[in-house]
Amino acid sequence: MLLENRTAVIYGGGGAIGRAMATAFAAEGARVFLAGRTPDRLDAVAAEIRQAGGLAETAVVDALDEGAVNGWVDSVAAVAGGIDVSVNVISHDAIFKPLADMPVDDFGRAMDKIARTFLLTTQAAARHMVKRGSGVILHFGGSDPANSMPGLGTVQIGCDMVEAMRRQWACELGPQGVRVLSMRTGGIPESLPDIPQTEPYKQKMVDATLLRRAATLGDVGQVAAFLVSDRGRTMTSTQVNISCGALVD
Repeated sequence: MLLENRTAVIYGGGGAIGRAMATAFAAEGARVFLAGRTPDRLDAVAAEIRQAGGLAETAVVDALDEGAVNGWVDSVAAVAGGIDVSVNVISHDAIFKPLADMPVDDFGRAMDKIARTFLLTTQAAARHMVKRGSGVILHFGGSDPANSMPGLGTVQIGCDMVEAMRRQWACELGPQGVRVLSMRTGGIPESLPDIPQTEPYKQKMVDATLLRRAATLGDVGQVAAFLVSDRGRTMTSTQVNISCGALVD
């Protein structure tokens, strides 16, 4: 198995992306610790993993609270013997509005949430990974400056901020054996609600690809498991494009 005896912490573990990664990690032998603010969703993912024979534990953690994040990560490291993988896929406060029309306070709050959570969770993981001289920090979403468009508001800027932090973290942590990566997909139709209103958007995601099919949640999990395993050990400070050609490098 790719991740046997590895420990992974996932913030936003009850969401679609968090679930995809958690189930894939557990299937490859990792012990996964799921954090979030909605116990029922976390417990549902953990139950699915356990039913399949995997190891999963849950905790209610606010990924914006420094004390809560540090306390939880320290407790996980104490129980598991360290942290091998850290993933933050909590939802962003996306504001789809032209910047010219956006209230300054709204913009500030959105940017503060992104900057704060990624700094806190990466700091917490890095403290433990550096001690062992190994580990992987994985971000999800990526950025694509070539495909910017009007009206995205905080969305593109937030992704660019995460990517800037990823590059800096990779530079600082690389010499200490810690890899930092991000994934981008161009959109996952499965992650949208299965209602008539979303069908046009799902089709647009597919139509934008070169392969005429979009990435699935299963694809996200499988690629993520590869990236954080030793088979991806030569990769750091980069985006991994699984957009089926929707985002052209």
